[in-house]
Amino acid sequence: MRRVALSLLFAMALPLLQACSGPAVEDYAESTPRFIPEQFFNGPLRAHGIVKNRAGKVTRRFTATLNGTWNNGRGLLAEKFEFDDGEIQYRNWQLELREASDNERHYIGRAEDVVGEAHLAVSGNSAFIGYVLQVPYDGRTINISVDDRMYLIDDRTLIGESDLSKWGFDVGAITLTIVKL
Repeated sequence: MRRVALSLLFAMALPLLQACSGPAVEDYAESTPRFIPEQFFNGPLRAHGIVKNRAGKVTRRFTATLNGTWNNGRGLLAEKFEFDDGEIQYRNWQLELREASDNERHYIGRAEDVVGEAHLAVSGNSAFIGYVLQVPYDGRTINISVDDRMYLIDDRTLIGESDLSKWGFDVGAITLTIVKL
């Protein structure tokens, strides 16, 4: 009886757990236009975005200038963020292609304020990136887990959304649009 009850409980919980897991980058394998970071992140770009707190309230706005260069599967994406409160932040992403197939590409990324390596997976028109970012907060620096999801809309426009968390709890979100100049 106990085994049947546990099996029934698991059978009822499985759809809920699957619903919470969200889409995988592979789910976009057939979506077009095809996103190739070496092409999109090559040359000058401009970004516009908002930062939301955990309640969903917009707390900051920003614009950013980006410039990308690539050589033999290695890229540098230099970013300058200008926030509406006057703060300026810089980030230099060093990207390296690790694996490529017809349907998927995998990269490793590093930046000054990223703890360890970022892992980037690209499929179809989408790129999913996971990393830990060091963020200035209240006179100190804290580590925030970032789950970036980017979607290529056309050959010049990329829309991104980032979920920010600390110890598994949502602490905010970022929405941005990147336009190739």
